[in-house]
Amino acid sequence: MAEQVALVIAGIPGGLLLLLLLIGVSCCLWKRFGATFTYEELPGTGVPSSVQWDKLCPLGARTQTSRPPGMLFVVPPSLQSQDWMALSSRVWAQVPQDPRPAPELLPHATGSNLGDACVVGTINPELYKFPGDKSETNFPEGCLGWLWFSVEYQQEVERLLVGLIKAQRLQAPSESCSPLVKLHLLPDERRFLQSKTRRRTSSPQFDEHFIFQVSSKSVTQRVLRFLVYHVDRQRKHQLLGQVLFPLKEILERDGQCIIWRDLEAESLEPPSEFGDLQFCLSYSDCLNRLTVVVLRAKGLWLQEDASFVSVFVKVSLINHNKFVKCKKTSAVLGSADPVYNETFSFRADPTELDTASLRLTVLQSVEGDKSHELGRVMVGPYMYTRGKELEHWNEMLSKPKELVRRWHELCHTTEP
Repeated sequence: MAEQVALVIAGIPGGLLLLLLLIGVSCCLWKRFGATFTYEELPGTGVPSSVQWDKLCPLGARTQTSRPPGMLFVVPPSLQSQDWMALSSRVWAQVPQDPRPAPELLPHATGSNLGDACVVGTINPELYKFPGDKSETNFPEGCLGWLWFSVEYQQEVERLLVGLIKAQRLQAPSESCSPLVKLHLLPDERRFLQSKTRRRTSSPQFDEHFIFQVSSKSVTQRVLRFLVYHVDRQRKHQLLGQVLFPLKEILERDGQCIIWRDLEAESLEPPSEFGDLQFCLSYSDCLNRLTVVVLRAKGLWLQEDASFVSVFVKVSLINHNKFVKCKKTSAVLGSADPVYNETFSFRADPTELDTASLRLTVLQSVEGDKSHELGRVMVGPYMYTRGKELEHWNEMLSKPKELVRRWHELCHTTEP
């Protein structure tokens, strides 16, 4: 028994040595066969000499995918125009060149093809650009800034939810801007809700929420107004701009809607005798379309019991003193400063613009189907108008496909 144990103990080192020997032989064979497989040449495909290479592939006829003999990779396009010299029968070296980088190694334009972009050792940054919000980069001249907000009306509980999201590019009177926003639900201008002040930023992020209690019967007649202020060191509020949003627009959308608007300067001029009307004009010569956007009115002289009357605007296209077509806005109840934001389009050929005109009439509903005229304004060519009305028409023609916005004084007349 003792002899068997001694034999087992003596055989263990021998077995380990034999195992190590087999592993070493296997590694040597693997490296040898692997190297032979990697560098084995196909029969009958020897590497041509430099003279044969020049004959087979002249310098002017070489394409971007051609490569010198003995190289295991395709020559990048940036190096194909450079010269190569032979060091031996199978070794080629590059002739020293200008150390400056070749134009092909620089970032490629978006329109370049895939073959030009796949250069060894380079990265095309155009492939990694994330398309951003163009509305935040294309800042038009004269713009006072932008305001983002969300609006949702819960009809079951008659509650209006307003989310103040952010503002961008506010034009503060000083270098540092500390904005805050006041929210009014017109026509009530006495009560308002206010956001927190954001310090030293012209692009504040608010992320605040407000709640208004609004009856479902009057929600279409209310207008949400945002007043953006700058708070200076003496804590005085300087108005930067305002945004008016009629609540009738949210009834046309389902659920919460996120909206952004341009800030508008508040008109500090007192209204004229019969009030003022603001609207936009635009003409597209490609579509032969004349567009009118009725924005709002202010300072209207309403009759008694103004809380029970409605005000609307009638837009008429006239050609050679003949009515071509008439369209009306929706009626706003009980407000001397109604807000509409409604768009109307008329078909008008370019040859008709010298004889056509637009008449905008502000009307107040009375008993039955009757209406009382509060004022009117006419814009058109030199044949019919002068002053600001003519300037507005000419500016529309000089800026095709662009909305031209202006205020106009209403005049009163007894003509039909």
